[in-house]
Amino acid sequence: MTKKTSLTNKILIAMGLGLILGSLINIFAADQTIIQSYFVNGLFHVIGSAFINALKMLVVPLVTFSLICGVCGIGDISALGRIGLKSFLLYILTTGIAITLALGIAITLAPGKDFNQQQQHATAFVAKASPPITDVFINIIPGNPIAAFAQGNMLQIIFFVILFAIAMLMTGEIGRQLADTAEKLNEVMMQVVTLVMDFAPIGVFCLMAKTFSEQGFALIVPMIGYFSVVILCLFVHALGTFSVLLTFFAKLNPLVFFRKMRPAHIFAFSTASSNATIPVTLRALEKRIGVNNTTAAFTVPLGATINMDGTAIMQGVATVFIANVYQIDLGLTQYITIIGMSILASIGTAGVPGVGLIMLAMVFNQVGLPVEGIGLILGVDRLLDMLRTVVNITGDATVTCIVARGENTIDDSIFNDPEAGTVPELHLPHKTA
Repeated sequence: MTKKTSLTNKILIAMGLGLILGSLINIFAADQTIIQSYFVNGLFHVIGSAFINALKMLVVPLVTFSLICGVCGIGDISALGRIGLKSFLLYILTTGIAITLALGIAITLAPGKDFNQQQQHATAFVAKASPPITDVFINIIPGNPIAAFAQGNMLQIIFFVILFAIAMLMTGEIGRQLADTAEKLNEVMMQVVTLVMDFAPIGVFCLMAKTFSEQGFALIVPMIGYFSVVILCLFVHALGTFSVLLTFFAKLNPLVFFRKMRPAHIFAFSTASSNATIPVTLRALEKRIGVNNTTAAFTVPLGATINMDGTAIMQGVATVFIANVYQIDLGLTQYITIIGMSILASIGTAGVPGVGLIMLAMVFNQVGLPVEGIGLILGVDRLLDMLRTVVNITGDATVTCIVARGENTIDDSIFNDPEAGTVPELHLPHKTA
């Protein structure tokens, strides 16, 4: 009897096929109107976009029910505050480590020293205004909760749901009945995640095919120095920093952790969106790694909103790269400013579309680099964004595991079980005679 291919392996195969097909289209059929119209901007675009929408569709209801279950499961408001403070400080710490590491490697390898700017065609870039930090803190409290849910504003949703769940705890029996209902709804939403994931190979194939048919590898060649240094920093941070944190603070085997997070990594890479990956990240942490919902329900949505490790790495390397291209010397004070700005911006621009480039424009303005230099790196930014998102969600999961270990809300028997939480084949119930 032949062993069935697991869903994760199916998605990996689909990703590889999409990458190959997209690259071939980019090389041989970039000017073929029929292929571009009916496949790249037709079939691939429609199915890929529909799949991302399906993932985003899950986020708000899943976070809502899961967070209500989490808060009610904790039961102690002081414990909730402790988990929140731990998570926040750890996210700031990992972002600080990421930007410092990126600057150190980029200064050592000096990408952009021999970059011939005259031969490159920079994409026009207009910096968007970043929101004032005061507005960010004010806007955490939703003026209209319904609008916050409709717009998917994660910080406002987290604030309102936690407040609502605390009120449920305070109302006794009525609140307990609502909590029981939320638990049942959360189970149903987890099943909806399973349904959507069953169609993941098709969605991932179309996303990868479209991305690489438009981007291709030709864009990377003139930017190989910048591209390589960013990738090196991302890998060092993901496999080095997170492995150390997992080993010493979460008391977990990093190899097992990375293997069990593989489905979430694949989704993060193909969608390039931390928010869209929340349902898969939550499922991997709760079902595969064994983190209790009381911790994961709070730390994962918060991390997807404010944790910017991958983006901080891109900022550090991009700053050194543009400084080298324009032959501008940066001093120690400016590097310290870059570290501080990146940490602050990761909170201050949370939930804003195009967050990475807004943060980068803020840093450039602060240290006196030409903002139009961002146009040079826009060509390869989409490909790097996919890898940055993988690092971001790995940071979310690492911090979740550390907090869960500190709160004693992680089940080692689930973590050590290789079969725990594997996605079952979909079998719809049917009537029998």
